[in-house]
Amino acid sequence: MSEKAAAALEIYKSIEGQEEGVGEWLEIDQDRINMFADATLDHQFIHIDPEKSAELSPYKVTIAHGFLTLSLIVHLGASIPPLRPEVLDGVFMGVNYGLDKVRFPAPVPVNSKVRARHRLMSAELKGDNTIQVKREVTVELEGSDKPVCVAESRYMYG
Repeated sequence: MSEKAAAALEIYKSIEGQEEGVGEWLEIDQDRINMFADATLDHQFIHIDPEKSAELSPYKVTIAHGFLTLSLIVHLGASIPPLRPEVLDGVFMGVNYGLDKVRFPAPVPVNSKVRARHRLMSAELKGDNTIQVKREVTVELEGSDKPVCVAESRYMYG
């Protein structure tokens, strides 16, 4: 194991279980929802038709796709600075490695704002210079106590 990887792993281990921070708010407007619908071919009325949603949806407005919310976790997390910035010394690349669990406890109504909250769950060495980090990412909805997405995400840093 390299010296930098050993130092980073020690830092990560010292903050396991801790909240790493909260990111900035991002508004989810109808244009973003429509573009996601076009990209994924998911044109269900509850996402793209405000009039039909007002009439038939329990939410009375369009809502973002759950997978749109999920797809934003990397962007939303980018505004969260590391608790210990020195953990990134020597890191030249971070790669999204996947998800262990995902759930969508509440919808994201059109024109609402979301942000991410990170909690470091674990870190482990996966090679001489590679550390895998597992985080709980909670996507919050402005003005609500109920999260709109909770995911366990994994990243590889090397």
